[in-house]
Amino acid sequence: MDRRTFLRLAGAASAFPATSWLPPSAFADGSADRRSLGGGWLGGRERQAPAIIAAPGARPTLPFGVAAGDVSGGRALVWSRTDRTARMFVEYATTQRFADPRRVRGPAALETSDFTSRVVLTDLPAGQRIFYRVLYQDLSDLRAWSEPVTGSFTTPPATPRDVTVAWSADTVGQGWGINPEWGGLKLYETMQRAQPDVFINLGDTIYADQPLLPEVKLDDGSTWKNVVTPAKSKVAESIDEFRGCHQYNLSDEHMRRFVAETAQVVMWDDHEVLDNWYWERRKDNDPRYKEKSVAVLAARARQAFVEYNPLPIFADDSERIYRSIPMGPLVEVFALDMRTFHGANSDNRQPTLDAS
Repeated sequence: MDRRTFLRLAGAASAFPATSWLPPSAFADGSADRRSLGGGWLGGRERQAPAIIAAPGARPTLPFGVAAGDVSGGRALVWSRTDRTARMFVEYATTQRFADPRRVRGPAALETSDFTSRVVLTDLPAGQRIFYRVLYQDLSDLRAWSEPVTGSFTTPPATPRDVTVAWSADTVGQGWGINPEWGGLKLYETMQRAQPDVFINLGDTIYADQPLLPEVKLDDGSTWKNVVTPAKSKVAESIDEFRGCHQYNLSDEHMRRFVAETAQVVMWDDHEVLDNWYWERRKDNDPRYKEKSVAVLAARARQAFVEYNPLPIFADDSERIYRSIPMGPLVEVFALDMRTFHGANSDNRQPTLDAS
């Protein structure tokens, strides 16, 4: 090798700075080098490795951030979405510096789930702030890794203490969308300042049946200006349109920051499909809908709802949404599903319950 070639290669190598995380592919078995930490829980001591510098667009991205849900009993579910076929990895630790993190190899995010994926973390200490970061490995180019996106949540305590619960519902409904001039979905910033232990989303997480208009005239003569996407410009019917409604909400920076720092318990209600829906209902007289079967709409909406929220998938019933989440010795959250088992609407004057 001549001197000029040596200097060129040395200069190129110096452009690769050290990074604190090591792609699992650096180990032959894809695992991390782990050992016990004296008085603490297990952590992974990981060697320094060169980061991969890629051109813009060559790395996977996480356009909708990260979220955690159903945190209970030493377990938590971490969710994210990438922009391509890639494998999810989650690192987590009890310090924001990620000293001695654990790493979990997650599933591949594929087209069938709209590139969403989730990982279950286990053996979490009680009453502890857990810091996590999600990264994706591009399956088309195993050298390409996303930048890590961080989040955190608090695990339930083992002994009695106050638990702060934030709750809300009905996001981007009644024609009110994201208005950048007003500051976006600022309620999520307000809830974040309260630093709740858990956020309970009671449903109507989207309004799939209520499109947005670019402008809404207000009573004082001013104009409310909505950001409008293709998915929010019509009623949702296709799976991609239902997904687009969830993506719209997560495009707001306040919401992304809040769900990245607060554990969630998420339920659904009616507007995830359409107002006051039940399975046997049809939309034959509604010209907005080409798909007339509400059962078809509900099935598509449910898939998008599960894909875009940190919800568990139950092995014995993949469509189950109802569940309970113990949160220490004083609190247990019962998340109901009053839509899957909802009968036809009536005047509620019948003397007995209609079992059908």
